Formats: sequence, structure tokens, C-alpha cells
Amino acid sequence: MAVPAIDIGRICVKIYGREAGRKCVIVDIIDGKNFVLITGPKSLTGVKRRRVNIKHIVPLDKKIDISKGASDEEVLKAIAAAGLTDYMKEVVKPKLSPI
Repeated sequence: MAVPAIDIGRICVKIYGREAGRKCVIVDIIDGKNFVLITGPKSLTGVKRRRVNIKHIVPLDKKIDISKGASDEEVLKAIAAAGLTDYMKEVVKPKLSPI
């Protein structure tokens, strides 16, 4: 199975830090290689909007349709429209990335 790409709207799981195991959405790509801006949004998954190293997240096979830099409200609407609200609330046991 091919590894999903790091792109805007991609749903990921954080594997490090206090939010490890929680799902988040990539909102913006900061420098192409190392950092992305993610959000839970906090009201849904507990993940705050923040910049993270891509080595700290694992992309999943699901993606939502949002624009670059979308607000938390826009992300929530896109998650609801895709029917992924319950999926996003699930906490996963993080598996360390093969990187």
C-alpha cells in the first residue's frame, strides 16, 4: 500500500507529544519538507492549531476538502460533510512511523 501524501486536508494521527494518538487535519504546508500547520480542531479532537514536524504525524488514507489555511469552523464543517465526526473523535494507539 502506498503511503498517503502530506497535503492540505489530509487526516493524520499525532505520534509524539501530549496529543499523541489523536487525529488532526493538515491545514497548511509551511516549508514543504519539514513542517505543516495542523488543527484538530481542539473542540472536536483536543488537538490545538499548531506547527508540527511531519515526523511527528502519520498521514491516514482519508482526506477532507478544505482550502489552504482554513479556519477551525471550516474544518469542522468539512469533517461533518464527509461524515467523519465520530472517526475524528477516536483516539488511536500511535504506531511509530517507519521513518
